[in-house]
Amino acid sequence: MPSLGFAHVKGTRHEARPGAAVDAHGPIGDREFCFVDVERRQVLKTVQNPRLIRMTTSLVDDTLTITLPDGRSASGVSVGQGEHLTCSYWKRPVDLELTDGPHSQLASEWLGKPVRLARARRGDVIYGAGLSIVTTASIRELADRSGHHELLDETARFRATLVLDADEPFIEETWRGRDVTVNVPDVGALRVRIGDPIARCAILDLDPITGERGSNLLKTLAASRPRNEAGEPYFGVNAEVIETSVETSAAPDT
Repeated sequence: MPSLGFAHVKGTRHEARPGAAVDAHGPIGDREFCFVDVERRQVLKTVQNPRLIRMTTSLVDDTLTITLPDGRSASGVSVGQGEHLTCSYWKRPVDLELTDGPHSQLASEWLGKPVRLARARRGDVIYGAGLSIVTTASIRELADRSGHHELLDETARFRATLVLDADEPFIEETWRGRDVTVNVPDVGALRVRIGDPIARCAILDLDPITGERGSNLLKTLAASRPRNEAGEPYFGVNAEVIETSVETSAAPDT
């Protein structure tokens, strides 16, 4: 059954978000915030800061709550005071609004360095498109190749917006350039346009709960999958929302 998930704060725990609202830009609240190293003007990345994964988030009526595994939490409306900072994100500049509130102090203590919580414009701190998609068949194939047989229980490793059921591995790549209808429980039918395959990095080897390194997934992918010019293997595809609340009779479902 298709499932939807994302993180409210970039790099933190990727969690299932049943019933999340989706518009033309993707799920509302998806990576709406990020942590930044103000001195270096850099958006924090998970692969360089794996402790981010152990932070869980919720966003209800504009109130952001961040919880640590030891039970400490910070909650409040993350209001900016007009303090903007242009940071580097994957070698592109992004304009962020620094926020006031308890979240920055909690994160600084947890990460062991001073950081600030910032609000981003929709899509600015998303590496690819508004949606990313992987299928269960592709995950099973990788599980078999790598010997990491519990991979279907760890789909958060791929930080995909949508995980779709399929019987044929990597069938999602054959949808490139097509518009397809996806029925997502508690969300409805979405019409999406499938884009380029996703090049993967070492974040795949981070445990999706603890952030610890230890799997051989990236190495397995690199040995068995097509790669980009940087040697990064492809897994999953990007996609854009074309229409929400689609009449399912109007187009074939995935």
